[in-house]
Parts: sequence; structure tokens; C-alpha cells
Amino acid sequence: MDWVWWVLILFWTGGFAWLADTVRTALRNRHERKLELMEAVRQDRLAVETAQQTPEPVCGCSHHLAKHDKQGRCHERVEVPTAWDENKKPLRYEAGECNCQQYVGPQPLSQVYAEDLTDRA
Repeated sequence: MDWVWWVLILFWTGGFAWLADTVRTALRNRHERKLELMEAVRQDRLAVETAQQTPEPVCGCSHHLAKHDKQGRCHERVEVPTAWDENKKPLRYEAGECNCQQYVGPQPLSQVYAEDLTDRA
């Protein structure tokens, strides 16, 4: 029966509240660490997937290389603002051509030329 008095003394002095608070804090910290670990794994997986993709030939105007001709001029139709309000925000748009002049993204392999390294003569 000695242990009953120790439990009662611990209960009266607030020891159970301290123990419950310590356990609650430990569980909360463990949960936060698990969430951080899951986020790190997700970011790592996303980085690996992104690294395995081939680069898209996209111009600075955000249009694909297929929308540009051999001289680099973009032929995509865009919305051009024609009227503005007092805060200089566009009110109306009309269809127009993209003003981009040259594609500056990665060159597709079919357009890369490398000279021969040896002379066959």
C-alpha cells in the first residue's frame, strides 16, 4: 500500500499534469518531425522527376519553339491591351501578334552541327 501514497502525493503535487504535458509535447514534436520528413521526401522525389525531364524549347515570351520561324520571329497570337483605367490597368484587349524577335532557349539536337574531328584525306 506504500505505492498508493506515492501516487496520491504525485497527483496532489501536479506531477500527472507535468507528465501529461511532457508526453503531449513529445508527441507533437514527433508529429512535426514526421511531417517535415515527408515533405523532404516529396521535394526530393519532385527534384528527381524534374531532373529527368528534357528541357522544353520555350522562348522568353513563353511560347514554344514550334511557334517561331527560322529567323526567330514568333507567330503566336496574344491579347494586346487597348484601353486602360485611371490606375493604368488594362480594361480591353484585342488580338495581336507576339512582339518576340528571337528564341533564346535550348537548341534541339537536330539543329546542332559539330564538325568532324578527324581529316579523312
